[in-house]
Amino acid sequence: MRLRIDIVTLFPEAIRPYVDAALLGRAQKKGLVFIKIHNLRSFSQDRYRTVDDYPFGGGPGMVLKPEPLVRAVRFISEYTQSIPLVIVTSPQGELFTQHMAWELAQEKHLVILCGRYQGIDERVITLTNAREISIGDYVLSGGELPALVITEAVVRLIPGALGDEESLRYDSFSEYPFGPPQYTRPRVFCGLAVPEILLSGDHARIEKWRREKALEKARRMRPDLFLNSRCEKKEGVV
Repeated sequence: MRLRIDIVTLFPEAIRPYVDAALLGRAQKKGLVFIKIHNLRSFSQDRYRTVDDYPFGGGPGMVLKPEPLVRAVRFISEYTQSIPLVIVTSPQGELFTQHMAWELAQEKHLVILCGRYQGIDERVITLTNAREISIGDYVLSGGELPALVITEAVVRLIPGALGDEESLRYDSFSEYPFGPPQYTRPRVFCGLAVPEILLSGDHARIEKWRREKALEKARRMRPDLFLNSRCEKKEGVV
């Protein structure tokens, strides 16, 4: 099954280079995912290609109009003959997590609508049954970066997208809240040496050390994640 992702944005030139590079570019060349970037203005039907307007009720800024966004979703659905899961990038949405990335990776078709200005007309969310997703408790000028974050987090979970599938085990927020500390050559740098256990060749001890260090950092840096994760039961935490 090949995943299709359509991204609707006012700034396709900001997204396209990243989508065509590195992991996302390789995954597309392998035929694991198809990513299409759409310019929102292409779905405006007036001579000025208008996509925004002043908010009813007053207030600062502009709001993305419903017509172009809904038209974009309907066009993509009709063209692909599918019922995609529609995502709206929004600081008001549910927090994006690794667990959510796994969920989205099981879908066949995602349409991501990039927010901009003061947001989008609320009727777009209702009419497209969209899922609002936020990548964090802060505000950006637009949804392009969140769209890329969601896209890469999802695509890297597709079997074959990563060069080494084993590396998924060491991802933060996968088996444990954080991944283990990593080292490479040289063995000593600025007076700091690689821990001897990593040079021992004893894979069982190395695995135990990595697990302990990952949990140690989670306790120190993100106790909320540590206490709410599966590692409580795995490590006998009470």
